[in-house]
Order: sequence, then structure tokens, then C-alpha cells
Amino acid sequence: MARARVVRRVITLDTSAIVALANRDDPDHAPTLTAFEADPGPYLVPCEIMAEVAYLIERRLGAHVLDAFLTNLESGELSPQHDPERLTRVRELAERYSDLPLGFSDAVVVACAEDHGGRVLTLDRRDFDVVAREGRLELLPPP
Repeated sequence: MARARVVRRVITLDTSAIVALANRDDPDHAPTLTAFEADPGPYLVPCEIMAEVAYLIERRLGAHVLDAFLTNLESGELSPQHDPERLTRVRELAERYSDLPLGFSDAVVVACAEDHGGRVLTLDRRDFDVVAREGRLELLPPP
């Protein structure tokens, strides 16, 4: 049975964007924050990348920043997203772009964004630009 696609234009957050948003000293913090605040949300975080995000935030920025991230999830400012049916598309993307390598986390973000209007907040332009050329993604912040 084919999945119906949701067409709401929301923003799917990539690990790189979340970490930049959490780190005021990151050189990409300001443009990422500007792109984030320019949209009313919701802001989606694929559940499959949360361990990666939490690890990087805790390791680089500390437990207090991790607590702020978890508070944003708990309050609904960031919306955790999980769809087991998405894994088929994740596998297709990882295989198709294995020469990048796109990898699991990026493929999950792409698949989530495809299901929710195609907007991705990311700093990982190298991999996402290739996929965006197909016309299914809009990358934020603009270069």
C-alpha cells in the first residue's frame, strides 16, 4: 500500500543545524538562527538522529545545553518525528547516494523532509546539495 504524503511546508532539522542553533559561538549560529526564526514552525527532528544530536551537544556544549535541547523537545518547540515506513525510502536514498556517502542520518532527514514539504535546515551542504538537485528539497539557510 502506497503512503500518502503530507504536504505541509514545515522545516526538518538536520544534526548540523541543531548543534549550530545550540552553540552561540558557532560561526553558523546567526544565519541558522535567522532561518529558524523566519518560519513559525513546526520544526521536525527525526527520532533516528536524536542520539547523534544529543551526543554531539553533550560532548561539545555540556549537559546544560543538552537539557535545553530536551526541554525544547518536551515542550513541543521541536517535534520528534518517527515513521517506520520511512525506512524503505531511507534505504533507497542511502543506496542511491552511497558514493557521497549520504549515510543513515542524512537519508533519514531527507526522507522526513520529503514527507513534510521538502524544507531542510542544514549546514551540511555537500551531501544535501546533490539530493536537492532533484528538486524535492529546499535547503535553508540559503547559501
